[in-house]
Amino acid sequence: MEVGWTQNIVILEADLDMEGRSWYLRAVRQFGWSSVPNHGSKTMDKLTRLPRWAFRLAGFFVNLWYRLLGDRHPDFCAVCGQFTTAWAEEFYRANPDVEGVLYRSYAGAMRSWRSDLFMWWQNLIIGLVEGENDGLVTAESAQWTGFQGVWRGAAGRGVSHMDEVDFRRRPLRRRGEVFDVVDEYIRMAAQLKELGL
Repeated sequence: MEVGWTQNIVILEADLDMEGRSWYLRAVRQFGWSSVPNHGSKTMDKLTRLPRWAFRLAGFFVNLWYRLLGDRHPDFCAVCGQFTTAWAEEFYRANPDVEGVLYRSYAGAMRSWRSDLFMWWQNLIIGLVEGENDGLVTAESAQWTGFQGVWRGAAGRGVSHMDEVDFRRRPLRRRGEVFDVVDEYIRMAAQLKELGL
């Protein structure tokens, strides 16, 4: 299909961040990241220092939880290494920002562990170790070049990682306010159009 575009725009969510940045680095004009652990996770640093048997046991229960959510092949233990602060630092040292590419990053934050049934325990644990987060990624870690702010959702409910990937396929409504992540992604595209990208 011919679209007539001579440039590429990539908007990535956390699961595709690392692959996206290294694969597309030289071929895109704009990167947009939504709740990507750009600086890694101090929680993962602590988890990966657990005794091997305890780490594997934790991985078993986390994998079970994600299977219940629909992930057919979760592998918590393998993924943890790429979420450490040391891994992120090395990755971005090897893959620095490219001149001429517009970077924008976004973060989400749950108001409390009660904000999302699916992300409550992750939010609670990460919150105890690192602070404000969306159930997987802290607002601090998501900040990168061109940071656009933290999505807070409708009436202070907050925005979870599940909301950011539009898991529920419906807007968040609370006390007459509405937050729809799809509208946020459309807004990203509109801003790019205004910039001539």
